[in-house]
Amino acid sequence: MKIGDLRRLKGVRKAVMLTAYDYQMAKILDSAGVDMILVGDSLGMVVLGYETTRQVTMADMIRHTEAVARGVSSAVIVGDMPIGTYDTVDDAMKNAQRFLDAGANAVKLEGNKTRVVEALIASGVPVQGHLGLLPQTAEEFKVRGKKRPEAERIFADAVELDGLGVFTIVLECIPLKLAKRITDAVGSLTIGIGAGIHCDGQVLIVNDMLGMDPSFDPKHNKRYVDLHEIITDAVARYMDEVRNGKFPTDKESFH
Repeated sequence: MKIGDLRRLKGVRKAVMLTAYDYQMAKILDSAGVDMILVGDSLGMVVLGYETTRQVTMADMIRHTEAVARGVSSAVIVGDMPIGTYDTVDDAMKNAQRFLDAGANAVKLEGNKTRVVEALIASGVPVQGHLGLLPQTAEEFKVRGKKRPEAERIFADAVELDGLGVFTIVLECIPLKLAKRITDAVGSLTIGIGAGIHCDGQVLIVNDMLGMDPSFDPKHNKRYVDLHEIITDAVARYMDEVRNGKFPTDKESFH
C-alpha cells in the first residue's frame, strides 16, 4: 500500500488503521492486511504507563517506530509527532525527518498548524491531520463539535488541511453528522475514532480493541476479543503446571 493508493480509496472502500508499538504486533497487523499502522503517542499510556500522552518523547517514538518498521512490508506507517516537537517549522522538519529515517512513511500532527503542515508537505513529507478531540492539549476528554461555533471551526480546519494536501485527517470524538459533512467536503480520507460510520476509514488503539485492559473501554471502542482473560487464563495454567511439577515434561527437555 502506497500513500497515493490510500487517496484512491475514497468512495471505493473504507480504509483500516490500527495502532502498533512493537515488531510482533506490527507484523501481525501487516500480515492481516490493514492499510495503515499508526505508531501512536498513545504508547505513553498503553506501553509506558503514563497518565497522558504528554510525557512521551521523540526518543520514545523513534524507538517504537523503528520496531514497527521492522515488522511491516505493506502497510503505510504513520509516526505520531509528540507534543512540543512541531511547534515551529524548523522543529517539525527536523523531527519529521527522524520519523522517516526510522521507517515511517508519514507523520501525524494534532490541530491545524497551517505553516507547519504547509512546510512539511512542500518538502515532500506526507502529513496526516488530526482534528476534534486533541489528546495532547485537551483539558477534558469529551466530544468536540456539539455546539455550532466549535463545529464550524473543526469543519473549517478540515477544509484548510485538505487544501494544504494532507492525505488523511483523523476525526476524533465528534458528532457523526459533522464527520459526514467533513467527509463529503474534503478529498482527503477521513479516519474516524469516535466519529461515526460516515468517515472514509476507522482507527482504534489495538490494545483497546483486543481487550487488554478491562478497566478501560471507552464508548467509541469495540472489543473484538478479551485478551486480558485469555492471557490471564494461560498464565494461571502455566503457574499451576510449574508449581505442581507438570511443566516442563520430557517433551520440553533436552537429552
